[in-house]
Amino acid sequence: MEKTAGIGRRDFLKSTATSLGGIAYLSASLTRPPDAPDKFEGTRVLGRTGIRLPIVSMGVMNTDNPQLVRAALDAGYVFLDTAQGYQRGTNEAMLGEILKDRPRDSFVIATKASLPKDQATGGYGPDATEEAYTKKIDTSLKSLRLDYVDVYHHHGTWTREATLHEPILSALQKAKKAGKIRAIGVSTHRNEPTVIDAAVESKVYDVVLTAYTFRQQHAAGVQKAIAGATGAGLGVVGMKSMGGNVRGAYASGQIDARACIKWVLQDPNVHTVICGFTTFDQMTLDMTILKDLTLSAAEREQLRRASMEAGLYCQGCGGCVGQCAQGLPIPDLMRAHMYLYGYRNLVAAQDLVLSLALPRDICGECVACPVACANRWNLRDRVRDIVRLRDVPTSFVA
Repeated sequence: MEKTAGIGRRDFLKSTATSLGGIAYLSASLTRPPDAPDKFEGTRVLGRTGIRLPIVSMGVMNTDNPQLVRAALDAGYVFLDTAQGYQRGTNEAMLGEILKDRPRDSFVIATKASLPKDQATGGYGPDATEEAYTKKIDTSLKSLRLDYVDVYHHHGTWTREATLHEPILSALQKAKKAGKIRAIGVSTHRNEPTVIDAAVESKVYDVVLTAYTFRQQHAAGVQKAIAGATGAGLGVVGMKSMGGNVRGAYASGQIDARACIKWVLQDPNVHTVICGFTTFDQMTLDMTILKDLTLSAAEREQLRRASMEAGLYCQGCGGCVGQCAQGLPIPDLMRAHMYLYGYRNLVAAQDLVLSLALPRDICGECVACPVACANRWNLRDRVRDIVRLRDVPTSFVA
């Protein structure tokens, strides 16, 4: 490997070593919660929101099974994370049907939405108005059948400018003042330290939802930014903890899913992790984390070995975009690739691909791909593979 995306070989190896070193560092900072054989007992407070949550929560993105959500709530899961766009808008509606008969103080819910961005720069155009975002918030409340949500995230930013986009911040602040939102959040899948620092700078955000995984080459930077956020009173929710396992997050014979989640929770500044379980067995498996949050020697070795493999997790460094002759939004395409092959979520993968306004002819002019990827992936093959979803009728995968 002569050159990775935007960084040299020496820097790539150095960043990987830093990430690996984070495993040992975070392990030493663990405070072990009490055993919880039947119900969740290990909790942390979500920053200045004052909301006390179990340290393991449910990400609903990958499930359309209302019985699984009901079982999770009955078992002791409290916090549900969804988004307006999940499952083409039906995910919020499913939750609305489930939650309408439950006491409002028996659950905590977060949802999120974004407005169209420039996929090359991550910035917003003139159509990203306060009015447009207010409509997003009201649509979520209508779908969820709720008067308010506990957290509303400005979804999927990766630049300081987008995170601080004044029309969206204004819409969120007015919604909070009107009682539609208890806490204002921002979610980020890439360039996380920059987004988290901007969230602190804004003095508007109450919560950050951030990718945080043992496979991040920049995990130390994410950890530092998270510490700064909690120091400023923000709540921190972790996601993408599985790090793009190739055969699926809970595949047997690979990494124990619990080790991935526990790695994140070694950091006391992470208040909860949203887990995307899709079966009752996986739901129960994640609950066992509360019995013992420590990472065993075997689990640490699993993570050490796995961290040397790229898996399906895109580092989101953005170097590939600058090298691509077509300026393709490769980080987003690789996230879609992970949704398909890691999450087994065809709808989410297709929706993301269709949202990118890609040119019709992909990679057609390039004899060889000029892009050097930090993960050493063959990007040409992966890109051409995932963009085939454009040609699949959406009615086939709905």
